Amino acid sequence: MADLPPGYRGISPEEQAKAKRFFDRGKTVADTGNYDYAIEMYITGLVIDPDCREAHEALRNIGMIRKASGGKDLGFMEKTKLRRPTKDDRQNMLNAEKLLAYDPGNTDYMLSLLQNGNRAGLSDTVAWIGPILLRANADSKSPELSKFLALKNVYKDLRQWKLATEACHYALRLRPEDMDLPTELKNLSAFVTMEEGNYQSGGSFRDSMKGRDEQQRLIEDSRDVVQGDVLVRRVKEAEAEWKADPNESSKIAKYVDALEQTEDAENENRAIEVLEDTYNRTKQFRYRQRSGKIKMAQLSRMERSLRQALQVTPENAQLKKDYEDFRREQYEFELGEYTLAAEAYPTDLGLKYQMATRLFYLKRFDDAIPAFQQARADPKLKNDAQILLGRSFLEAGFVDEAIETLHGVIDDYQIKGDDRSKEMYYWEGRAQEEKGDVDLALKRYSQVFQWESTYRDVQTRIRALRVKKK
Repeated sequence: MADLPPGYRGISPEEQAKAKRFFDRGKTVADTGNYDYAIEMYITGLVIDPDCREAHEALRNIGMIRKASGGKDLGFMEKTKLRRPTKDDRQNMLNAEKLLAYDPGNTDYMLSLLQNGNRAGLSDTVAWIGPILLRANADSKSPELSKFLALKNVYKDLRQWKLATEACHYALRLRPEDMDLPTELKNLSAFVTMEEGNYQSGGSFRDSMKGRDEQQRLIEDSRDVVQGDVLVRRVKEAEAEWKADPNESSKIAKYVDALEQTEDAENENRAIEVLEDTYNRTKQFRYRQRSGKIKMAQLSRMERSLRQALQVTPENAQLKKDYEDFRREQYEFELGEYTLAAEAYPTDLGLKYQMATRLFYLKRFDDAIPAFQQARADPKLKNDAQILLGRSFLEAGFVDEAIETLHGVIDDYQIKGDDRSKEMYYWEGRAQEEKGDVDLALKRYSQVFQWESTYRDVQTRIRALRVKKK
């Protein structure tokens, strides 16, 4: 009998029985519609018996039923906590699985579950999630090459040549100009006749572990092709340089750059871990700041996905609420990051401006006012900061101050008719209207209307005010 995968630990009958009690409880509460509690029960059971394929399947079914019944995703802070990598591959896998239970179609979570499960030696779990990820990525409107390559490499680790070949076929369709993939596909096809395995039939990986030594030799023979991928090679080279000199700032930056360039969530999380470990060791804020930038970029991708989904079904009230909730949580997180950065670099008014805009988006106008007042001292930011300062005054009920601020930026601004001038004229018109000065409000709205007749609601406001004057 060949050795089991590195990291694999057998589960005793006593542990399996203990885990089953949690699984049974999860099934019972799921049948009553208490899906959130059911998810917790299954995750708790999987901590004890993490390679129980039946439990993984049941948990996914609960997550899909919950989603179909209108269940919301986890909150931003909870998701951020679960996405943070630990040194425990099993825990990372379970964190990804919990995230997936609340968002069953998320292929990033599927990938994290697959890769962490593989590193932990949980091969039955990998055998379960692999085909799900393959199909979800293939059926996506924008299939991701990196996910097919990740599947291929995991299946190669498991000596599942037929499945690795299938994943490689999908990758080649996305990158037909690649010179290495056809060679690797040929090598994989030659391995198909050797050891088949039985993942998709539901059998245990441990039952198919025969001829491991021969398969390991074949793995080594084809490994150069895997490493031929440019991005993977850059990461490996940069990682080797960093490990050789982990305190050298240029080596840290090169490694983080390579990880980011893969646009892979797991690699980005690895970059965050490296940056935050370096910050904790050196107390140099630039490392903490960069980890925050990566997290904000991840949030921006999530925001785009949600926004695109909402554009497809704008009548979906629940999706609209989910998007609004996400945006609020995103602004809160970004505000925290920019506040920390502004405290670390008090002379950087660009950071103060970014902080002020998040306060504005969160409708914390009294807090935004002093921040915009500081940011406008930067000549490059002056006009935009003044416009938002005027709007903050207006929203906070300081109408006269809003008028004076917006009037002042109009007088100073030399360009007429561009987007910025439309904004300042429109909002001074709003402030004048709020004050009750119909003539001045109409004057500002009319100028905007002459520049762009469809700008915001300017036509409606002009008509309403002209009726009011009669």
